Amino acid sequence: MAENADGQDKSERPTGKRLADARKKGQAPRSRELNTLALTLGGVVLLLAFGPRYAEGLMTTMRVNFRVARADLLDPATLLDHLVGGLRDALLLLAPFFAAMLAIAVLASIALGGFHFSTQALVPKFSKLNPLAGFKRMFSTKGLVELLKAVLKFLLIGGVTVLVLWHDADRLVALGTADVRVAIGEVFDLLASATLLLASTLLLLAVIDVPFQLWEHHRGLRMTKQEVRDEMKDTEGRPEVKGRIRQVQREMAQRRMMAEVPKADVVVTNPTHFAVALRYESGMTAPRVVAKGADQVAARIRELAGEHQVPVVEAAPLARAIYFNAEVGETIPAALYLAVAQLLAYVFQLQAWREEGGERPAPPDDFPVPGELRR
Repeated sequence: MAENADGQDKSERPTGKRLADARKKGQAPRSRELNTLALTLGGVVLLLAFGPRYAEGLMTTMRVNFRVARADLLDPATLLDHLVGGLRDALLLLAPFFAAMLAIAVLASIALGGFHFSTQALVPKFSKLNPLAGFKRMFSTKGLVELLKAVLKFLLIGGVTVLVLWHDADRLVALGTADVRVAIGEVFDLLASATLLLASTLLLLAVIDVPFQLWEHHRGLRMTKQEVRDEMKDTEGRPEVKGRIRQVQREMAQRRMMAEVPKADVVVTNPTHFAVALRYESGMTAPRVVAKGADQVAARIRELAGEHQVPVVEAAPLARAIYFNAEVGETIPAALYLAVAQLLAYVFQLQAWREEGGERPAPPDDFPVPGELRR
């Protein structure tokens, strides 16, 4: 199993971020055997499809430029014109072939690892000039596989070449005495059939090389457990930072909540463990919870209510029911409408008593809280 510089086993699969970073650096699986196979097969197909046209065009170019008048042979400028004209005609004739081969080369190159452009890959790396690193690459698993592929390629191509020469020896010898038109056609036919056989051997190499390149690429990007943990920290944030952010968010939310307590109509308490501040305005479907808390937060809510003369009513079952069944900013559950209505009615009686005086109203003996909401 591969190890990093610290001796830790790279036992973890590369993460999405690791793969994306590798692509930015220009690291992607590539198979030279796949490229060679595609170019060879593409060339064969193009030769078989357009070979006669190319042969006819080249023969026409040769016929025109080899039939030179005696006077032109003695004129260097005229000979140069013939040469330039012949090259121009040949290039124009073969330009579609070259363009198609270029397209095949590009498509074959991006077929395995996709297309991407990386400026980081253009930056020179002087570490590659280190001879020790070069020896290490030579004797690595990848170097051994490349050596085996080279030997196999030599044996296959050499064997096919010998087979073609032996099989078509008579046709090759006959080319020397054949008519030029016939000879050119024979040459194209021999090249096409020989290249087709060579492509068949390259197919075997590509079938072996493509899976190996994919495996080698992912193996080189494997990570240690510590690298995975470090990446998770960098991606999602370190736990202590995330904890601090959550704490600040809670403090900000609590400050906003406490700012709503002076605007409340009533604070209902447990009496000490829970406190819930309610507010009701014209147009609301039901009273809304503007603040709630337990223990120290509840004490702070009661303190603010006292400072701003917000009525505080002790109703333990109702306070617990609202605390556990409604969040800040939400209206109270429908099952508590009756109990809260009685609570607000009592609050309004208190307000009237404070304004008009008289006998202080007594709170209801109990606020009706359904059994399923009691805690």
